[in-house]
Amino acid sequence: MQRRAYVPGVAALLAAVLTGCTGSPDDGGQADDSGPGSAATATQAAQPGRYATLPEPCGVVDGRTLDELLPGIGEMTDEGKRETAYAGEATLTYDTDRKVGCRWKVESALATDHLLIDFERVVSYDNAVSDDARAEELFATKRSEAEVPEPVVTSTDSAPPSTGAAPGPGSPPSTSPATSPAGSSTASVSGSPSAPADLQPRVLEELGDEAFLDDALDSAGSTAQQRTVTVAFRTSNVIVTVEYAEQPMTVGAVPDSKEMQDRARKLAAELADSLGG
Repeated sequence: MQRRAYVPGVAALLAAVLTGCTGSPDDGGQADDSGPGSAATATQAAQPGRYATLPEPCGVVDGRTLDELLPGIGEMTDEGKRETAYAGEATLTYDTDRKVGCRWKVESALATDHLLIDFERVVSYDNAVSDDARAEELFATKRSEAEVPEPVVTSTDSAPPSTGAAPGPGSPPSTSPATSPAGSSTASVSGSPSAPADLQPRVLEELGDEAFLDDALDSAGSTAQQRTVTVAFRTSNVIVTVEYAEQPMTVGAVPDSKEMQDRARKLAAELADSLGG
């Protein structure tokens, strides 16, 4: 019976010891979640991109636009084939959250037209690099691979008049392109000297965050020349590519560059609007 009298005393002593060893925020003790690794010392991760999903690619181009880009659709008398042509064919992809595309091919009495649109959502797996910054890097590589020149700002106001004399001592040899009498550059950047400057491969303004256009004429493997116009642009962390190609049925016929570029640029602008960029 005497042993029971000591139990309350021991319990009180243990409670006092435990209370003294454990501090609280109120009495100046250290909180359990403080120390190294707290939110105050954590490194802030780079911001994610604007887009977390991609659109359904075969549904973003309306029938009116397809009629303009693919004239052969209007010549189809078979309703089933016409509906299939309008629907397009989704490109193969293994992750529809990251990359999607759609292609169309239509033959007419005058030419065979191809259209491909591609959406790529870029995600950076480096906490120090944002999705936008990573997309910008990939877009720069894409433009470089297309060999699209950087925009060059030239001014003829400060250029000295040409006298035809040889450069003086210490003067570097001239590396500038040939110029017209007005002083504007007429050198080709697309390998097609006869192409007007405003139709050559170039950087585009007012389309997404950045954009470029490429125009290539290829007759390899065929007697008819196929022209392919590519318009690519970036909006935040999404890169969009429009590839529009035409091959005439008539030998020796050449697709019109300006007409194809205008159509491809118009479609690209519509896609940018659909993304909100």
